[in-house]
Amino acid sequence: MSGRLEGKVAVVTGAASGIGRASALLFAREGARVVAFDRAEGVHETAEAVRAGGGRAVARTGDAGSEDDIAALVAAAGAEFGALHLFFANAGITGGVRGGFFDASPDDWAEVLRVNLIGPFLAVKHAAPAIRGAGGGAIACTASVAGLRSGAGPAQYSASKAGVINLVQTAAQQLAGTGVRINAVLPGLTETGMTRPLYDSARAAGKEGRIGQLNPLLRGGEPEEIAAAALFLLSDEASYVNGQALAVDGGLSSSHPTSRPPGDPNRPSS
Repeated sequence: MSGRLEGKVAVVTGAASGIGRASALLFAREGARVVAFDRAEGVHETAEAVRAGGGRAVARTGDAGSEDDIAALVAAAGAEFGALHLFFANAGITGGVRGGFFDASPDDWAEVLRVNLIGPFLAVKHAAPAIRGAGGGAIACTASVAGLRSGAGPAQYSASKAGVINLVQTAAQQLAGTGVRINAVLPGLTETGMTRPLYDSARAAGKEGRIGQLNPLLRGGEPEEIAAAALFLLSDEASYVNGQALAVDGGLSSSHPTSRPPGDPNRPSS
């Protein structure tokens, strides 16, 4: 443990599994006291895993898109650990819409936007004053490379994540002079609870090796890799990084879709 978050109190939403759980565990190893939050009961297992590793953590259940729940979460961090310095607004959903663009209903869109975009807004609204009161700190939000352009997720999900990128940029300006930084981490394809059906389907079809083949690293990401990026953005190592969107996607967003030229030694076989 290098102690990059020593003495800090950090909230992580969506902490029952995937990126959120990996982040809670990593932040604790780096010295933070962690408040793990999720609507799923698995968040208690995350807190227990932190404690089993010698860290300090409590778990809270609730809805990341509910203002009452987020306000209570920020208050709980202060009541439990005396302050709040860091907030990782990671919770998100795809919406589970089957079919294409025209199959989604306004209700489908509304629910995805409520959790994925209004949720981070509520995190900023309620966490920023508490963080400022503790002497400053940082907020990170999970967006997605799907928020950069079409092709990496359903329309309603992609639009919500594009909104998160702009929210971070806008909030950075609104928080000028407060001592609170805010940035977004943009995962590419990463194996989490959200993407597990895709991974399971590929494995069942014997095509696991094709997962992530569109990015230059030719593989999918791991939750721990996204957690490491979030750790950087929340740590003092990123003290001059503000209002930015950091893609962690194996290089997927570095190019528009194209085919590799014949003879490229790194070209995957068909």
